[in-house]
Amino acid sequence: MALLEIESVLLTEEEIAARVRELGEQITQDYKHLAVEVGEAPNILAVGVLKGVVPFYADLCRSIKLPLAFDFISVSSYGQATSSSGTVRILKDLDVPLENYHVLMIEDIIDTGLTLAYLKEYILRRNPRSFKIAALLDKPDRREVPIAADYNGFVIPDAFVVGYGLDCKECCRNLPHIAVVREV
Repeated sequence: MALLEIESVLLTEEEIAARVRELGEQITQDYKHLAVEVGEAPNILAVGVLKGVVPFYADLCRSIKLPLAFDFISVSSYGQATSSSGTVRILKDLDVPLENYHVLMIEDIIDTGLTLAYLKEYILRRNPRSFKIAALLDKPDRREVPIAADYNGFVIPDAFVVGYGLDCKECCRNLPHIAVVREV
């Protein structure tokens, strides 16, 4: 396995934290008319796309000041490669029926858009009350299918990034910032 070298820090821990709080405030405002009272079963379902989304998901959900239900879906389109194969496999499906929920799908990065487009279609077939996407990072230069987030953290250049949940062969997920890397 090749070693990774960090070329530069693209987004600092502080920049990420500030933007995630802003997204949480925006989502709270947009969804407040849909939310049930505290103590009732939530009707907003935050769906995280594992594994890279975990830090963003946790921070964003804490920033949303409404009752939320949590669920996760796990897919594979990369395997051990650094670019998508274009074939999406569901490794872990959602645990709840979606008909009673406003689904907020939370994703770490939109790259080619293939995985997210597949997941959007997959979720919509299950008839949620509404569906929106929140993504931390967007790489529009790599897009192969037309899809966009309703809530977008940062638009980034076409570079391979790690940190804050993003990895290269499971390495660097625990970095508190997002960095551009290259193999050496």
